[in-house]
Amino acid sequence: MSSRKNLSTQSVKRGARHLLRISEVARRVGISSSALRAWETLGLVTPQRTQSRYRLYSESDVRLLQRAIFFRRARGLNPPAIVHVLKRQGMVSSPAEGTLLPGQRFRRLRAKRRLSLAQVAKATGVSVGFLSALERGQMRSSIATLRRIARFYRINILSLFETSGDNPRLVHPAQRKILEATPDVRMELLAWGNTAMEPHLFRVKPGGGSGESYAHEGEEFLHVLRGKFEIWLNNGEHYRLKVGDSLYFESSIPHRWKNPGRTETSLLWINTPPTF
Repeated sequence: MSSRKNLSTQSVKRGARHLLRISEVARRVGISSSALRAWETLGLVTPQRTQSRYRLYSESDVRLLQRAIFFRRARGLNPPAIVHVLKRQGMVSSPAEGTLLPGQRFRRLRAKRRLSLAQVAKATGVSVGFLSALERGQMRSSIATLRRIARFYRINILSLFETSGDNPRLVHPAQRKILEATPDVRMELLAWGNTAMEPHLFRVKPGGGSGESYAHEGEEFLHVLRGKFEIWLNNGEHYRLKVGDSLYFESSIPHRWKNPGRTETSLLWINTPPTF
C-alpha cells in the first residue's frame, strides 16, 4: 500500500529525469486517462513502467501529446492521421516488428496474401469495420477474437509476441515479452524458443476476460497467484478459483473465462504444446 500511496501523491524522479503519472499527464494535456491510453495504443507515446506496471511519462511525452491534441482541435485530424503526420515529421518512430500491435501484424499478413478486408471478414465472422479499426490500432480485440483471426492466418497467439533473437534460459521480469490483448488483459511470456511448454503470466483487471469461448490443440494448466478467477468449460462445467487453486484441462474443450473480483487477478498459465 505504501508504494501505491507514494505513486499517487507525488511525481517520480529517476536520475535527472522527472517522470509523471498518467493522471498528471491527462490533466496537463486536457484529456482523460482512457484517451491517453488510446494514444499509447496508436503508438504515439510509449511510457515507462514500474515493477508494479504503473505508467510513467516524460516531459517529452507531454510535449508530443500536446502537439497531437493541437492537430486534433485546430486541424480536425483524427488520431491515426495525427500519428501519421507526426511520423512523417520524424517526431514519432514507426514501430519495429517487435512492437507492432496484433492488428498491425494481421494487416501485414493480409497484405502479404493479397486479401481484402471483406474476404477476411467473411472467413472469420468478424465485421469489416472491426477488422479495419483493429488493423489501424484503433480497436483492441478479445482473446477469443484474436484466436479466431489468428487461426484464419494459420498462426497462434505466440506469433504475436516478438520472440526473435536468443532464447534465454533465464528470463528477468524486464525481459518478458508483453502482449496486451485489451486494456483489461495483459499476457507476459515467461519463456520462448524451442520449448514444449508456453508459460504466461496473465494479469486480468476486474471484469476483464476472454470474451466468447475458444478452443485449440493441446493441454492447459493454470494456477491463481492473486485475486479471483472464473472459467467455463464446454458451456457445462463452471469453476470459481481463488488464490492457490489450480486447474488442468484439455485445450480442445471450448473455454471462456473472466475476473469476477474487484482487484486484478494474476495467473500462471501454461499451454503445451505452444499452440495458444
